Amino acid sequence: MIRDLKRGAAGGVVATACMSALMIAGDRAGLMRDQPPKRIMRAFLPGHKRRPKPGEGMLGAIAHFAFGAAAGALFAVVVDGRRARPQLGAVYGMAIWAASYQGWVPAMGILPPAHRDRPGRQAVMAAAHVVYGTTLVMTLNGMPSELPGTAAGGPSARARHRRPAYARA
Repeated sequence: MIRDLKRGAAGGVVATACMSALMIAGDRAGLMRDQPPKRIMRAFLPGHKRRPKPGEGMLGAIAHFAFGAAAGALFAVVVDGRRARPQLGAVYGMAIWAASYQGWVPAMGILPPAHRDRPGRQAVMAAAHVVYGTTLVMTLNGMPSELPGTAAGGPSARARHRRPAYARA
């Protein structure tokens, strides 16, 4: 399980980087006013939750990558070392988007629910979450089962799920 957590967290960081590139492109195209991670961090920092605060952009980026690593670790534990299809990753990314932008983010008054938010922002965010999930799966599928620093000597995740040679016919 520790191995899956490490692999998933690493995959989540890679996927968050790809997702963030799309979010930045959407921002530069004028589809979003503020990056949602920055807006979320703004709400958690002391003071009025809608007023800009020093360091919110950097703290938002750090929190975004930490959230992406945690979501990647969770996914990797659930799939337990098995290969997943990119479509499952896209569904996972959209589930994170729905839980966040239709759930806890509007519940905390940070952004309006997706159906009442700026259409451009939500289009970018939905696409970014599909990129996150798809990239997460592709990254995990391409990783070696053993990462540097993992415990040696035990069977790899793939080996745990493989039938022994005598059972194969």
